[in-house]
Amino acid sequence: MELPAGVTTRTLRPDDARAVFDLLVDSQTLDAGEPSVDLEDVVGDWQRPSFDLATHAVGVEDAGRLVGYAHVANGRYADAVVASTHRARGIGMWLAGWTQAEAKRQGGSMVGMPVPVASDGDHLLERLGYHVAWTSWVLQLGDGEQIESQPLPEGYAVRPFRPGEEHAAYRIVEDAFNEWPDRQPVAYDDWAARVVRRPGFEPWHLRLASDPDGEVVGVGYVFVSGEYGYVPTLAVRRDRRGLGLARALLVDCFAVAREHGASRSELSTDSRTGALGLYERVGMRVTSTWVHRAVAL
Repeated sequence: MELPAGVTTRTLRPDDARAVFDLLVDSQTLDAGEPSVDLEDVVGDWQRPSFDLATHAVGVEDAGRLVGYAHVANGRYADAVVASTHRARGIGMWLAGWTQAEAKRQGGSMVGMPVPVASDGDHLLERLGYHVAWTSWVLQLGDGEQIESQPLPEGYAVRPFRPGEEHAAYRIVEDAFNEWPDRQPVAYDDWAARVVRRPGFEPWHLRLASDPDGEVVGVGYVFVSGEYGYVPTLAVRRDRRGLGLARALLVDCFAVAREHGASRSELSTDSRTGALGLYERVGMRVTSTWVHRAVAL
């Protein structure tokens, strides 16, 4: 697929993070009703040691303005976005082709990306033969709403992380998430780039559940963006599940976010986890639905 006349591509630089963030906000507002990304998310993604911005990403420009962006990570996971002003001109199709070629170059056998249900991107990828690998939901707890507290078993505690516990937290999260199908392991430094090395990180962002011996057995990660407290990670060690630790961590994450200025709470989950019903039962409501569409290379 050729790009429209006058539209060009270029290598991205770290100082393009703001322009890419603006593109994502524009696209997500149109397709999902509101954005679910921070500038710090873009910077965290780009600073992963496994990610090479110069080769793993591409920018599309029109008259010196960035109007499209795509990247591929680990030969499998892509993201692509086109400015609302430049849709239906073939840029999205070109980016889809670029992500397939880049995933192949990285040694991948399948590539996929998240798109809001019924969005322009969803329709395009469906036409190109991408199947739905899994479904994701963004859920919200509204202003003034609370989740009923969960008593902890005797001797257990939920607290902020302490410097030096980064690897323990990472191991809990990585082991739990590796139970999901079609999930690639994440190296510690890549995890750290998005969490403890994310711009603006503070110790209260990482919440740890510890057992009577002081061992870390559960992890919640929370940060505040505008009026929202967002929880991108919640994980409990397999042998300590069923004790209410996940709910206790969730209640703690939302409470500490409100202590730091959030009026609403939000998280996402997907069909690989089976956790949607749990979040709905504690009073959270689905605000947007996404699908991860993928295609074999």
